Amino acid sequence: MRNLIVPLIISLVLLLSGSCSKTYTPKPRGYFHITFPEKAYQPFPDPAPFRFEYPLYARVIPDLSPNAEPWWMDLSIDQNKARIHLSYKAVDGNLDVLTEDSRDLAYKHTLKASSINEKFFANPEQKVYGILFEIKGNAASPFQFHLTDSLHHFIRGSLYIREIPNYDSLYPVITFLKEDLIHLVETFSWSDHAPDPE
Repeated sequence: MRNLIVPLIISLVLLLSGSCSKTYTPKPRGYFHITFPEKAYQPFPDPAPFRFEYPLYARVIPDLSPNAEPWWMDLSIDQNKARIHLSYKAVDGNLDVLTEDSRDLAYKHTLKASSINEKFFANPEQKVYGILFEIKGNAASPFQFHLTDSLHHFIRGSLYIREIPNYDSLYPVITFLKEDLIHLVETFSWSDHAPDPE
């Protein structure tokens, strides 16, 4: 009987030590599947000193903060927790200051950005000229832009997503919203006969 117990104990120890030596690795972190609506656009409601097309799934929200100026607003895309902030300024010999301020605000994201690409935009027929800043990396704002006619009008825009800035997880949303931002810029024009907002 003693001859049977010793091999049985050795077999049991070997069996247990073999099962404990397997290395288990956790599954990689996953992200939720995001469904996006079909692309469709509508004109910005008149009257305003500018016109553009924006997504049907966005809402126009006037900026009611104490320091807001006329024609400051947000385009809210609620299902993606995103907002495009728009701030309009009349040009009065201050175009250099407005342009430099816009560039400074884009480059404030340098600490978190892996790169900032500038894309120049020109639509001479509509007298719309500007720069689109694409900010890659874990920055708070993946896109910013400014547009001007160089004489009378200037508008600055910035996209923010109300989530922790994680470029990898937000990449599908950023890519989806990039099309909307580019569409806004490409359909942008000025209107000189707009009354002041009420």
